[in-house]
Amino acid sequence: MTYNWLRGLILWVPTAVIGIWEYVRHAFLLPYVSMELGNWLAPVIVLLVTLTLLRPLFGKLEHMQQALQREQVGKAALEEREQLAKELHDGISQSLFLLSVKLDSLDRSRSKEESGRTMEAIRGTIRHVHDSVRQFIASLHEPPAAADTAWVQSAQALADELEDASGTATIVEWDIPDGLFGRKEKVELLAILREATMNIRKHAGAGRASIRAAILNQTGHGETSFRCIVEDDGIGFKREDLTGKGKYGVRMMSERAVSMGWNLRIDKAERSGTIITIEGRCNET
Repeated sequence: MTYNWLRGLILWVPTAVIGIWEYVRHAFLLPYVSMELGNWLAPVIVLLVTLTLLRPLFGKLEHMQQALQREQVGKAALEEREQLAKELHDGISQSLFLLSVKLDSLDRSRSKEESGRTMEAIRGTIRHVHDSVRQFIASLHEPPAAADTAWVQSAQALADELEDASGTATIVEWDIPDGLFGRKEKVELLAILREATMNIRKHAGAGRASIRAAILNQTGHGETSFRCIVEDDGIGFKREDLTGKGKYGVRMMSERAVSMGWNLRIDKAERSGTIITIEGRCNET
């Protein structure tokens, strides 16, 4: 029995019962059952049918919904792991290859100064790999967003984590309704936000931060425009901080946004700090 067929059966059985009862009453029972008694018997009959027939059907429907939810959570976890594998390949794998190249260069060094520079470069690469591994482990510890997890709860969890880890007072203003985005869209957007808040925690030295999201436009044809902004009052950034070698976090955010057809911008705040803006469209679910 399919989910849609079961749902339709639950919807139409009470209607059919009332229709059959009214037909039988008017065709055969009018001489024996008064109109007032017949009106009282109608809800009683529907209640009895609900308890005897529909109650098991509701149980099967609930079981199907739970199974579907578990499948969706597993699918989201798989998608997140696949993305993590790609990031491991593009980030740590390349760094380890670079490390091997630098070690070969160290063997060929002809002076202490050259060896010192190479050793410092190796230490920098090792620090980067260490930070990346810790970041990936933290991502693995994060459970995939469940279907019934509210947007504002997920965003607030990131804000609480940022505040607990660095003391950065973080506010959340989330006006994107639950269920507006698909599961993959939600996973990707929350991953971008997690990376943005992690950058604030590690590099910004910010006292205050904010996570804001709102709907920009609804066309009425299943398409919705949105904007999400992460802002802090920290030390800001230099352009090379975004495009330099080893800046995998920014690249990962950009790649996630591009894969969803979104636009991601990183700007300096008017006074101090950084503003990360994600804009795009989503398909209503």
